[in-house]
Amino acid sequence: MHSDMPPRFRLAAEDFDIAPLRGALLDDRAGGYASFEGWVRDHHQGRAVSGLFYEAYPALAEREGEAVIAEALERFEIVDACCVHRYGELRVGELAVWVGVSAAHRDAAFGACRYIIDEVKARVPIWKHERYLDGGVGWLHP
Repeated sequence: MHSDMPPRFRLAAEDFDIAPLRGALLDDRAGGYASFEGWVRDHHQGRAVSGLFYEAYPALAEREGEAVIAEALERFEIVDACCVHRYGELRVGELAVWVGVSAAHRDAAFGACRYIIDEVKARVPIWKHERYLDGGVGWLHP
């Protein structure tokens, strides 16, 4: 990635607006757009969740996230892609991760979007600390 290009992957400590992120992916070469939004849900493996805390190693997470998106740009015929992942305290219902992809055709957009979220969850050093309504807690990472 060139130093004058904005990051395609970033961490966010606060809520963020997806409209400008989507807008940045608009391009005359793109005929389609696919996105994924991951929200904090109220359960995990049969246990009621009251909220969670994402912890990240920022320098490594951002570097690995950029690598994932660079791979998607090489593997799929897409115009551009972006991903933002929250860290810190999140409540049930809050947006935790967003991925957006623009491409000439929908198949590439859908494929790249799926690839990015799957790889981010598998490789990027972000850990989820869930708090359960029964008082228990659990650290989760794929």
